[in-house]
Amino acid sequence: MPESTVNLPPFSAVDVDLLVAILACAVIGLGYGFVRRAQVLRADPGTPSMREVAAAIQEGAVAYLRRQLRTMSVFVAAITIALWLLYTPIYAGHPELAIGIALAFLLGCACSYGAGYVGMSLTVQGNLRAARAASQGFRQAADLAFRAGTVSGMFTVGLGLLGATLLFIVFREHAPRVLIGFGFGGSLVAAFMRVGGGIYTKSADIGADMVGKVEAGIPEDDPRNAGVIADNVGDNVGDCAGMAADVFESFEVTLVAAIILGAAALLDPGFTAAYGPQAAPFALRLILFPLLVQGVGMLASILGTWAVRARERDVEAPIAPIVRGFWTAVGAAVAGVAAITAAFLRDPRTGHVDWRFFLAAVAGLALALVIAWLTDLYTSEGRAPVVEMAETTRTGPANFLLTGLGFGLEGSVWALVAVAAAILAAFLIFQGQAALVAYGIALAGLGLMTVTGFILASDTFGPIVDNANGIHEMSHFETEPDARVTRILGRLDAVGNTTKALTKGFAIATAVIAAIALFRSFVAEAHLGAGIRVNDPDVFIGLLVGGAVPFLVSAFLIRAVGRTAFQIVEEVRRQFREIPGLMERKARPRYDRCVDIVTAAAQRELLGPAVVAIAAPILVGFALGAVALGAYLAGAILTAMLMAVFMANTGAAWDNAKKRIEDGALGGKGSDAHKVSVIGDTVGDPLKDTAGPALNPIIKVMNLVAILIAPVVVLPLSVWVRGTVVVAALLGIALAVAVNRRATTTPAAGIGQPERVTPGAP
Repeated sequence: MPESTVNLPPFSAVDVDLLVAILACAVIGLGYGFVRRAQVLRADPGTPSMREVAAAIQEGAVAYLRRQLRTMSVFVAAITIALWLLYTPIYAGHPELAIGIALAFLLGCACSYGAGYVGMSLTVQGNLRAARAASQGFRQAADLAFRAGTVSGMFTVGLGLLGATLLFIVFREHAPRVLIGFGFGGSLVAAFMRVGGGIYTKSADIGADMVGKVEAGIPEDDPRNAGVIADNVGDNVGDCAGMAADVFESFEVTLVAAIILGAAALLDPGFTAAYGPQAAPFALRLILFPLLVQGVGMLASILGTWAVRARERDVEAPIAPIVRGFWTAVGAAVAGVAAITAAFLRDPRTGHVDWRFFLAAVAGLALALVIAWLTDLYTSEGRAPVVEMAETTRTGPANFLLTGLGFGLEGSVWALVAVAAAILAAFLIFQGQAALVAYGIALAGLGLMTVTGFILASDTFGPIVDNANGIHEMSHFETEPDARVTRILGRLDAVGNTTKALTKGFAIATAVIAAIALFRSFVAEAHLGAGIRVNDPDVFIGLLVGGAVPFLVSAFLIRAVGRTAFQIVEEVRRQFREIPGLMERKARPRYDRCVDIVTAAAQRELLGPAVVAIAAPILVGFALGAVALGAYLAGAILTAMLMAVFMANTGAAWDNAKKRIEDGALGGKGSDAHKVSVIGDTVGDPLKDTAGPALNPIIKVMNLVAILIAPVVVLPLSVWVRGTVVVAALLGIALAVAVNRRATTTPAAGIGQPERVTPGAP
């Protein structure tokens, strides 16, 4: 029986009051974000030269997001109409629900894009002020950068909670039926912004580094390098806007999964038999509980960000203030979830508090701590893996790369074990009650994302201090930058690499848990109560195809970065060669040329992965059936998680090994070890900031597409209808592959014989 047939009792006055309280939490979070924004904007914006550099970064970032909005709008409009047409016959007796799903999809798109845009808009203001604050000391720079990151965290969670609560207020007991559209909208926009932003940021970064650091022997963010403005723009559109949209959709899809599974409990005979006439009212409480948890999480995140206070001595352990704030947020979240469990979730049969739901949420928080520990272990500058990787640079790039790959592969296994342990905990807590086990898994994901506001503040802190370092260097075109300020910003930048890797770990783990939780919803919609037998040939084919799709998407993205980086390398080389006096600081480069190259390329290259993510589940579902589509999802979830963790951790570790050398180890900047580490860093960049993070929204897009088409896939459609859909999906995938496989360059461009830059000369 599909979830569209679930009938919930009408909302009582108390239920409405709870929704108003949750709405108030969202408004408080948004208000706190505005307060932090005002604090950042009141800070000293720096010297005229710093403001000039920041203005160029801001102009490029805003132009890119506007162009991306135009690209996405075509897909958004088409899918909105398609959802309305798809669900009109399904909800023939309630046409307002078909309209509601389409409108919820639009709302999810708007909130996801808004989260990314707001986060980026203040980041380009915060990085300038953090660069200036570093001249006053470590404490001032660290505090200001984190305040700027807090704005992104508050708006991301606030918009997600606001959107979901408004849908509940409007649709009341019918809200679980329309929320799937809200989740799909957030996931689709996140896929566009994460993929496009990732291609942009890493193409510019690699292109600028390979010519500037390796060939010309000049520092990172040296203003003579034509690619540095595009590189810093990329930090904003990829690591800020893209990651904010990514975390937003992780937050909302996890929330949607928990709500849908709360409603789906009524479909389980065991649940209805256990709770009898109280089953429906109790299911309604299970639906509202996730909203309450995230409302408490918003307040806990505010408390955690407020507790981040750097001290001047923290310069030797710059992550310490963030760790203190994180533990504050987690402690407040545990206390808050315990309080609402005690007040709201009592077993209707006995009247006693049902602590199982609290334990499931805490299992998710425990998973967050384990993910944080694993990420720190495998990526932090002072940890054994990164230290060992840095040491291997003395023997050349091959050993450095191999060591990093080994640690990255190992780390992905332990991350998967941690997620499996959280799922097992939900199973043990609810003692095999099928409906509540699935709900408990969703609660674990919800617990993992309870302090999302703080996690995203920590993540956005990373690109802010990275950009601050770049602005500091680029604003000294004719003189050398202040070494003390450079060291402060460099220390903060190394911490930013770890916090960004940590957020990627959270997003990946949440994507997997949300996908597993949503799998039960797919099973209900597709009438797969008999299970999925992988020994059937068509089902096994679905499993194989699902496992292969993350590899195909990753291949698209890595090649896209390489192809675009090639163009940046050629452009930077050309400017060093053709602009007289550039290396002697007597002339300025044409930054706008590199910005134009990566802006156009990112929009062109992001379409292939998006088409595959939408078309592949449609192809499998209509060609092989619902059971094969279920196997497809299982294969995709498994390989996507392993690949995403591997790529995120490996790239971050290579980057921090480079940072360790730049801080003075093994000869410091300019040494042979440093040049080897730059090669590893550039290899890792598209892994950790493009392909790896892109798999998070891709997983959820595929899951949500499967749920949306499930009611149609199970219908007795004619061979002609199925054939037409299958052919259309095949053509879409074939076109995506053909476009991505086009040649990067032509022989005339000088492949294999590039005209390299001579260090110290144009």
